[in-house]
Formats: sequence, C-alpha cells, structure tokens
Amino acid sequence: MSEYEASRRITAPAELVFDEASDPGTMDEWLPQDVHLESADLPDVTVSHGADRERALLRAERDQLRVEWGTRDTGEYAGWLQVTGIEPEHSEVVVHLSFFDPDHAPPGPKVEQAMHQSLDRLADKVRERGESAGR
Repeated sequence: MSEYEASRRITAPAELVFDEASDPGTMDEWLPQDVHLESADLPDVTVSHGADRERALLRAERDQLRVEWGTRDTGEYAGWLQVTGIEPEHSEVVVHLSFFDPDHAPPGPKVEQAMHQSLDRLADKVRERGESAGR
C-alpha cells in the first residue's frame, strides 16, 4: 500500500473552504487536471482520468468538515480531505490518498505534485468565492 498526505493553510473560514472542497459540481476546477468527476446520484460518482472511467463513492460530512471517497468496484484507492479551522479567518486543509495496489499506483513524486497543485487551486477557488460573496 502507498499512502500520501499534503496540507495547505488557507485564509478563509473553515466552512467556506469545506463548501468549496465538497461541491461535486466544482471539484473538477481544483482536482488534479487529468481527473474529472461526474455526480448524478450522490454518493455514487464516476471518476475519469484519461481514457479510464471508474465507479466511485463520494461522501461529505459537513458536521465534521470532511470529504471521503474511494473506488467502488476495484478497491484500488481511497482518500479523504479534512478542513480544520485554525482561527476565524484561517483554515488548514489536509488531503490523504491511499493506493492499495502498489503495482497500479502512480509514481510517488507525481502524486505529491498533483496533491500540492490541487490544494493551491482549491485555495484560489476559495479566495475567488470569498471575493464574489463580499461584493
């Protein structure tokens, strides 16, 4: 099994960060650029990366500020994202990925880079959402 974790501090309230992170309609905007999510009937979703498409589950727990996901049929991977409020206007986001079959896991440096880039895009989306709400 291969596991990866990354975190990022975001200048925004935890609830605002969670709202953006847990919205399946906008997840494509911050997920790794080759990963796309289709959600017709939550918690069931379809995840595509490249030509591969797989059934997955996505669950968001607002009272815990936590999002969890994983493949349905293959059990290849799972992950979670946790938002923690540090101060009223600052939050920390931790994302964790587990690949259960090391032979099918992407290379570690690629996973780590994609995680950090995704957290940066999430921070940008949260900032944009906060700016548009403040207008």
